[in-house]
Amino acid sequence: MSKKLVALCACPMGLAHTFMAAEAIRKAAVEMGYDVKVETQGADGIKNELSTLDIREAEIIIHAVAVTPLGMERFEGCEVYEVGLQEIIKKPMDIIKEIEEDLAQ
Repeated sequence: MSKKLVALCACPMGLAHTFMAAEAIRKAAVEMGYDVKVETQGADGIKNELSTLDIREAEIIIHAVAVTPLGMERFEGCEVYEVGLQEIIKKPMDIIKEIEEDLAQ
C-alpha cells in the first residue's frame, strides 16, 4: 500500500507562487515515495480539485496558502499542516520530513 499526500496551494494572485509551491510539493513527495495530488486555486480557478476521498485517504494534508481557499469544509476533522508558500517552495522535503516526524510521535 502506498503512502498518500495531498496538498492545496493558493495565493492572492494565484499565479507564480501557487504553481511553484504545487510543483515543489509534487516533486518532493514523489521523490519520497508518495502518491501525490495537488489542488491549485488561482487566477484560472480550481485545478486538480481534491475529492473528499482523496483527502480521507491521505496520510499527509498540506495547505500552502496565503488566502482562505474555497471548499475548506472538505477538510473538517482532518489534520491539516499549514505552511507558507515561500517556505514550501524553498524546502519542500524538509517540511514533509518534519510532518512525518510529527505524525510518528
